[in-house]
Amino acid sequence: MTTTSVMNSRNAVSVIVHDQDTDTIAAVLYAARNWSPQPAWTIPGGKAEPGEALDEAAARELKEETGLLVDPSDLVLVHVIHVEQGWDQAGQFVLFVFATDKWTGELTNTEPDKHLAAQWVEADRFPEPAFPTSVQALAAYHDGGPSFSRYGWSVATV
Repeated sequence: MTTTSVMNSRNAVSVIVHDQDTDTIAAVLYAARNWSPQPAWTIPGGKAEPGEALDEAAARELKEETGLLVDPSDLVLVHVIHVEQGWDQAGQFVLFVFATDKWTGELTNTEPDKHLAAQWVEADRFPEPAFPTSVQALAAYHDGGPSFSRYGWSVATV
């Protein structure tokens, strides 16, 4: 008998959905929570489940949060952020940021219990206040890099 072990997932995913025609991106306004003391804008995303492929998790989270449908094969990994302290205060996690300009459906606030709004926003001017990781990811996306950054870690000394 073969057994497969599945590591407890500390991976998160998000998707930059870029409407090239209007130069806007899909964004959600999270309501205030224990990990966000005030409402804040972010790109759609969430946690990957243990054993779930990251591109499939990104497509699932996008659909759950916005109603937008994307084929995982149309997602391009554009940035990775190593976060020192997670949304649940249980330690570090890695955020994998994908981008696409191919989707179907209408942008909708499909989780009104979590979000105050879902709307198209200017691609080069993300609304404030915003999650710092979304700002980092969008800057890397627009500038073509870097492909990796970190958030919340103190500066390393050599």
